[in-house]
Amino acid sequence: MCSVDKKPNTGFLSAQRIPANQCLTFITALLPTVSYTGSLAVRTLGALHGRLVPALPLSFGSLRNASSFKASDLVIERNAACKPKPDPSTLVFGKQFSDHMLTINWSAKAGWEAPRIKPFQNLSLHPATSALHYSIELFEGMKAFRGVDNHIRMFRPMLNMARMHRSAERSSLPLFEKEELLECIKKLVEVDQEWVPFSQDASLYIRPTFIGTDPSLGVSHPSEAMIFVIVGPVGPYFSTGSFNPVSLLADPSFVRAWKGGVGAYKMGGNYGPTIAVQNEAVKRGCQQVLWLYGEQEEITEVGTMNLFIYWTNEKGEKELLTPPLDGIILPGVTRQSLLDLARTWGEFKVTERTMGMKELLGALDSGKILEVFGAGTACVVSPVGSLLYGEKVRVQLPPASNSRRQH
Repeated sequence: MCSVDKKPNTGFLSAQRIPANQCLTFITALLPTVSYTGSLAVRTLGALHGRLVPALPLSFGSLRNASSFKASDLVIERNAACKPKPDPSTLVFGKQFSDHMLTINWSAKAGWEAPRIKPFQNLSLHPATSALHYSIELFEGMKAFRGVDNHIRMFRPMLNMARMHRSAERSSLPLFEKEELLECIKKLVEVDQEWVPFSQDASLYIRPTFIGTDPSLGVSHPSEAMIFVIVGPVGPYFSTGSFNPVSLLADPSFVRAWKGGVGAYKMGGNYGPTIAVQNEAVKRGCQQVLWLYGEQEEITEVGTMNLFIYWTNEKGEKELLTPPLDGIILPGVTRQSLLDLARTWGEFKVTERTMGMKELLGALDSGKILEVFGAGTACVVSPVGSLLYGEKVRVQLPPASNSRRQH
């Protein structure tokens, strides 16, 4: 049996229930040696991992739903053959998985079944499953960390639950009670607590997924569906390491999302079609794609990250700028957390607005850009070292070097 000797101390943050004047640790200090002078990306990463900040009064709407599964009905079947745990120093992203998984089935006739934690195993799906044919599905990405105090904490999980709920509604999948799903996920982490790495450089990645499972063809509202959650220890998302600058391709001939579409929802259909463009970026010597939108070539987001620009604006003010939530970009949990932190500091202006490539290149030419970095659950915070615009314009970005354009 995969025995669990004791229940872990889990410090789950539900920001909407915490008074604004109460300080909580978002996450136990993971990078205790990071200096908070210099790079803003380094500073924000350190703050996410160790700073006491006031929780903001965020609103998610109602957390209850008239019909949902209940965590109190959870059935646990423990794995009789536990796998050896990997050395945290050898971990890469998304290749290792724990001993258990969570599944919750739904049908229009019977409603939600009792949630089940069971040994990790393959799914059995009908060849006509609607998720496979019409992409009726969504997913989330969350992390749990083992702190230096040996407590296990998840990072702002209710933000993920709220986003998952919005994606389910947009996908015409059945709704659920966010708190009930979170309680089930917490129990899964407790059962597989030994898989949470004893490391400051690794974490337990949590992947909730929601799919339509109708065994029939035809585009329609799903009559059967399943939530499943898998977890596994992960190292850095990028092969270059946790905090080495990445290079981006910005080519206006490619578009990821558009207004009125589903770019703001975490669906597989937003990711699969980007692989060909990602491969093109690699061919041109870049690691990721910076997606542009519209005639003004507005900066939106990177393939796996929201984007931040730290600069001196036209009024001479230090400003942290990021694209707004206008339906094109994903409302990232790390994005929201960085904005919350920066506004708490009160040391520079924080703005959510669009910026076109023309404005960005002009600011680079005039030396106003101080730093560009991305943020997301998988990569946490990643500095951007260079930008290839179209075919010929390659820009070196601070702090990698002084900004300049090469034609």
